[in-house]
Amino acid sequence: MSQSKLYDSAESALMDVIEDGQTLAIGGFGLCGIPEALILALRDSGVKELTCISNNAGVDDFGLGLLLKTRQIKKMISSYVGENKEFERQFLGGELEVELTPQGTLAEKLRAGGAGIPAFYTATGVGTQVAEGKETREFDGRNYILEQSLTADVALVKAQKADKAGNLIFNKTARNFNPDCAMAGKITIAEVEEIVEIGELDADEIHLPGIFVQRLIVNANPEKRIEKVTVSN
Repeated sequence: MSQSKLYDSAESALMDVIEDGQTLAIGGFGLCGIPEALILALRDSGVKELTCISNNAGVDDFGLGLLLKTRQIKKMISSYVGENKEFERQFLGGELEVELTPQGTLAEKLRAGGAGIPAFYTATGVGTQVAEGKETREFDGRNYILEQSLTADVALVKAQKADKAGNLIFNKTARNFNPDCAMAGKITIAEVEEIVEIGELDADEIHLPGIFVQRLIVNANPEKRIEKVTVSN
């Protein structure tokens, strides 16, 4: 490589790419597989007026909930918006714009955007509020709505392991939205727990090729907070 993708901190990786008013795609599902260090650095950067594409908005004191608390997010494009009282308060108060998107549709909008596909038809949402204002077309006797794909100025994702070329391996369900977000970002920054030399990863085990990743940071000991703990007596 002509230039290393590895940065010494989340702050340095964000420094010259994050600006007010950008659209960000942020990986994770609930609190599983979220880029914890990058989200903290994003909060501390002070950027504002952000549009965040993410499955959900974290919880009140963790994940994207930290950015809601500081009023850095102006719009959320999400599929699930529970577990966050501040999100609810801002939305009901007209302070936060929300584009609610079915979960499978959201994943496909990101994947298609990363693949260079501008739009696609889906039956999901036909006859509901999701379809309002969207083109409808019939195929083989069934109605479909046209959904526009999504891309982002910057994507922030989390992986378990990477090599120095940016090839990523995700840990089980922490894979969730991370690959789709990475593909959709014009610049993708991956937070990883472990980094190895190029050639050390088995090619058949790589979940996301390094061509989609421009920057890497290491967070060897993330908190990995659990949203809800259920125990049995």
